[in-house]
Parts: sequence; structure tokens; C-alpha cells
Amino acid sequence: MKIDDIDVYCIEPEILPEVPDYPPFLSALHQRVVFKVSLDNGIVGYGEYRCYAPDKSAVEPLIGRNPFDFINHDLNIGLSQWCLGLSAALYDAMGKYLEIPAYKLMGTKVRDRVAVAAWTRPSPPDVLSREVQRAVDQGYMLFKMHTCHHYDVFEQNEAVEQTAPDRFRIQYDFNHNRSLGVVLPILKRLEKSWVVGCVEDPLVLSDIDGWRRLREKTDLPLYMHVPPLGGMQEMLHGLADGYIIGEYCGGFGDALHRGFAYSKANIPSVIQLTGGTLVTAFALHLGAVLPKVAHTITLDDNYVEDLAATRIPVIEGCSPVPEGPGLGVDVREEELERLANRPPRETPRVLGVTTLPGGGTLYSVGFPNLESLMGYQEGTIRGHRFELRQDDGSEEFARLYERTQREGSILEAG
Repeated sequence: MKIDDIDVYCIEPEILPEVPDYPPFLSALHQRVVFKVSLDNGIVGYGEYRCYAPDKSAVEPLIGRNPFDFINHDLNIGLSQWCLGLSAALYDAMGKYLEIPAYKLMGTKVRDRVAVAAWTRPSPPDVLSREVQRAVDQGYMLFKMHTCHHYDVFEQNEAVEQTAPDRFRIQYDFNHNRSLGVVLPILKRLEKSWVVGCVEDPLVLSDIDGWRRLREKTDLPLYMHVPPLGGMQEMLHGLADGYIIGEYCGGFGDALHRGFAYSKANIPSVIQLTGGTLVTAFALHLGAVLPKVAHTITLDDNYVEDLAATRIPVIEGCSPVPEGPGLGVDVREEELERLANRPPRETPRVLGVTTLPGGGTLYSVGFPNLESLMGYQEGTIRGHRFELRQDDGSEEFARLYERTQREGSILEAG
């Protein structure tokens, strides 16, 4: 049995209309790549990932090889995120060949259901409130959101408290860009909120001593994404309460091995593999065999279009592990062809408008980097307001947009 061919498809499924569709997140959210692995015995495996499509030449070294050569493997073809999508397709094909669920190729099953988290882009408090309600209506009890320079995390958190049910928790991703002196007061205030479940990447990742000291000073669980030393040294030094595996951290083999190592140390992993139903199933299979898993994050909650004949349900914050052969997802080939042949979308023109506490106004293309423009670390400025102004066809918009394209961000005094 050998790999006969690997087809690569670029698709841009529609997201839910109620999900805020803010550039620059627009292209990153819509862009998904599907891998179709055809074996010489007629078996076909499918996988996907939210990434940019590789050139066909990048996958050609696998053609002619036995798919079981790559079990629990990183593929050794770089750290590109698409490798995870290709791994999913290989597991789908191998499981179908053996007529077993993919998790049986990863380890011993320890759970039938895995906790899952919804996800949204940075958004103002009123939009975040609606997003929380959307996630609750979909069955989620956990929600991940990146903070950013443009919105006040305390105002956002208050909106979540006013909307969420008692069991609901939020995971704030702090973007690994702050110092201990800035982030500690923020966390001490958030500690008092019942809705904050954990904080991801509160400090610069390389600040080893800062992570250790921060963990000693806060009651909030801290999770580290993309550990700079590979994940094991960070664990030995006690830098975090849990670690995120999968996305941006290497290949599938690395995620599997680190997940088992963390479990042996009684430390939970968060599985982050982003895309639609195919990659959600892949994450659930991994979550079925790792003894210590906090939850998965896949972004499947954002999409209204998908290749799967049936979406995986979310009930009381958890999803069942698929039991069919391979990933256990039936792919609609005609939907794959339709999405692959649809013309790419155009990114709309938007203008970022930041009103500063002193009355000044900063115009920029999209989301500006306020730290580089204003000199303040994220979370240290209060009282500013940010909006994304859509192209309304007016002369004023055209003038400001063209000027920012030409000059960069423009600061006007109040």
C-alpha cells in the first residue's frame, strides 16, 4: 500500500454572519487548505488546516511512500501549519484502511468526550457580548479571545460577566508582548472576576524568570503557547500551569509526544488545531488519548460552510470523539469542488480610527500597532476608543485612506 497522489485545495468557506469579520483577521480566518491523500488501493483520506496552500512540489516527497511511515510523525518538511492538515489526511487514510478510528493509532482511549472552546477575534465590548451569547447558543461553555491594544480588557470582561451563564469561562490570550510590571496589576484585577478561566501568554515568551515569578503571584492559571525552549525545559522550570500544543508548535508528532509528557507530570494541555470539522475531529481524536487535556480550540464554531456531511455537535461544552473509520467524518466531494472553484474574496477597504484620551485622533489602515505609535505597552492606556470604519464611498474616506496608504498612520491633535 502506497500513497498514489496528494491533491491540495484552497477553499474560503463563509463564516457566520454574526461573527465580527474584521481585517486583518478576514483573510486568515477564511483561508483553509484541504488535503486529499489517495492510496493505490482506492482509499482516500481527507484533512485540512486554516493556512495558506503549499505548492504541490512540497508534498511530492510523500508520494510512493507507505502512509504508515508517517504515523506519529512531524513529516520533517518544515514547521508550516499545513503539515498538520496533511497529517490529518494521513490518519484518515490509515484509519480507513484498518477500519478503525484514528485515535487507535495514537494511543489508548481515556475519554469519550472532550471539552471544546469557541473562539472570536478581538472586538469591542458590545460585540463581544453578542459573541458570548452566540457561543452559549452553540453549546460552548468556554471561549478564547485575543486581547489587543484597541479595546479595554476590563470593559470587555465586564460585558462577558453581564452576558455569560454561571458555568461559562473565558480564556484571554495576552499575545506574549508585556513585561511583568505591566501585566501583574491587570491579572490581579481580573482575578476578582468569576468568568476568567485562564490567561494565555501573559508575558514575553523568553522572559523565563518573569513567567516563574508571575505564576507565584497570581491565582489565575497561566498557559504558554509556542514555548521558546521546546516545551520540556519550561515544564521543568515550572513556568506555566498548562501548555498549548499543535498550532505554531511543530508537527503532529511533537503535539502527541509533548501531550503525553505533560500528562505524566500532571500538567494539562490545550489542543489548538484550527479549521473546520475535519481538523476538529483530528483534535478530538488526540484529546481522546492524552490523559490530561484541558480543552480543544479549533474555530469550527465560526463557519457556516463546511465539507462535512454532518457537523460534530457541542453539548454542555463537550463534543463526542468520532467513532467511524479514520477521522470519522464523511466529506462531500461535490462541496469541496464547489468551494475550491469559487473565486477568491476581495478584502474590503477599512480605516482604523483611534480616539485618544486627550482628544487626538489616529487614522490607520486596519488595526494599528499602538505600542509602536504611542509608546505604551498593551493594557496601560485607558479611555481610548477604536473603530473600524468601512469604505462608505465618500470623498472623506477615500482621502483619509489614500493618505494613510501613502504616509502611514496619521495622528491629528484634538
